[in-house]
Amino acid sequence: MFAHAFVRKIYESAADTHRAKSLGESRGTRSLDISPSLTPSTGLLTEELQCSICLDVFTNPVTTPCGHNFCKTCLKECWDNSQDYNCPMCKKSFNQKPELKVNTTLRAIADHYKKRNHPKIPKVLCDICTETKRRALKSCPACQSSFCETHLERHLSVPGLKQHKLINPVKNLQDHLCQKHNKPLELFCRDDQTCVCVICSVGEHRTHNNVSVDEESEKKKTHLKKTRTDVQRMIQDRMKKTEEIQHSVKLRKKNTEREKADCVELFTDLIRSIESCQSELLEVVEQKQKAAEKKAEELIKELKQEIAVLRRRDAELEQLSHTEDHLHLLQIYPSLCSPLNTKIWTGISVNTCVSVDTLRRALAQLQDTLDKKLNQSVMKRIQQYAVDVTLDPDTAHPELILSEDGKQVQHRNINHGHSHNDKSFDKYLIVLGKEGFSSGRFYFEVQVKGKTQWNLGVARESINRKGELHLCPENGNWTLWQINGDTYQACESAPVSLSLNGKLQKVGVFVDYEEGLVSFYDVKSGSHIYSFTDQFFTEKLYPYVCPWTNDKGKNSAPLIISPVSYNE
Repeated sequence: MFAHAFVRKIYESAADTHRAKSLGESRGTRSLDISPSLTPSTGLLTEELQCSICLDVFTNPVTTPCGHNFCKTCLKECWDNSQDYNCPMCKKSFNQKPELKVNTTLRAIADHYKKRNHPKIPKVLCDICTETKRRALKSCPACQSSFCETHLERHLSVPGLKQHKLINPVKNLQDHLCQKHNKPLELFCRDDQTCVCVICSVGEHRTHNNVSVDEESEKKKTHLKKTRTDVQRMIQDRMKKTEEIQHSVKLRKKNTEREKADCVELFTDLIRSIESCQSELLEVVEQKQKAAEKKAEELIKELKQEIAVLRRRDAELEQLSHTEDHLHLLQIYPSLCSPLNTKIWTGISVNTCVSVDTLRRALAQLQDTLDKKLNQSVMKRIQQYAVDVTLDPDTAHPELILSEDGKQVQHRNINHGHSHNDKSFDKYLIVLGKEGFSSGRFYFEVQVKGKTQWNLGVARESINRKGELHLCPENGNWTLWQINGDTYQACESAPVSLSLNGKLQKVGVFVDYEEGLVSFYDVKSGSHIYSFTDQFFTEKLYPYVCPWTNDKGKNSAPLIISPVSYNE
């Protein structure tokens, strides 16, 4: 029976607490908040995490259908000892007992709060209770006492006491009194940044800027809110940056896997090429060996024939050197002494070394094959990042003509009536792509066939579009330039002259935003032309195209954004 009565009392206490709060508000009490707090520094957070039945931080919190939170055990005991199922806070009645499930998120927050505030802050008890001490709801610095719900009622009803400033319950009320005058610290001296009492404010602080503690507290809260907003923004910025880094890592991993596959494919092709070249070289060496052997056989056969002839002559000479038939000797002597029809073998030999030229030619052929394979592999890899570029007429200089599909641009020497706007270029014959890129990789190709002068690449969004523009990365553009038909330059701060094998017909532009890389390629040969490396991009990058003047028809051919062909 005692347990039931105790639980019922707790149940009624929670409801009375809610009513007392409403009563205080209706009576106009100053900043009266009777919901208890564990610590002054974390009062707001504590109240949100506090069960209104046991007046402690939640343990296994559950949420009622009306939205209020209680410890599961506290609410269960309330409902177990009542015929009705009401919310202890707002008294809302439920037709049937709601199914209560632990709010795991709120529990995690409460548990984290308990750990952060360990050891537990001891409860402040009522100073007026004589028998069983009840938990205090408020403290009064003026009375130097803390009051439970019952003994707090006088401060809510008695006119003199209603003027006292109530605070959340604290154990050491002495800290809220002026040590010099033993009066409540109700004012704040902004000059000395300290709390003072009324006597201090008319004494040593009388010429200072003194305001009420409430006023200064609200000002500090406003500043704290602003600080919190700044902190939250910093948190969001860092969370965003974390996501960007995580995305970059995932993208990097994906690209790495792709590059590994490309490397395997490339080296597989190179190995095949080396094996093929090796086979061809061995075949050539073998053929030369067979030719040498055939030649040796022919020489040996010829030598053997001459040896046979010489041996017959030797036999004849041997026989005649002993003859007694002097007449016969004299008759055949001229024929025996005449020179034999034999070859002069001095200097004739079979080459025993493989020709160095053969090896040199084979290696050169292999090098050409490797270069071609490497170029093909690189082009195949970067062409995977091809994007569909369309030129933006709003950015075009008024003397430029764009095709209807936005894929071609040329200069016609007349103003075509494009409206001047903040996006258009007014001095140089430039046009940008419609779409910008702020991450990842992208690639596009521009046909420059038939041109004697042009400039193309990429530019940042804030590139200067009005007046002078120096072509260099410092001014937000990374471009290649053809001048006077056969001169090519990379537009660095100090232009870099380029030596190319032949005239460019189509240029590929590849950008790796995170790596800070802008590269140019000769699409026809697949060879690399030039790269801007170690750049730092902070804005969107846009395709940049400049056909230059038509030069009285000599440079009238358009620059064409070409569809990427993987069979170049």
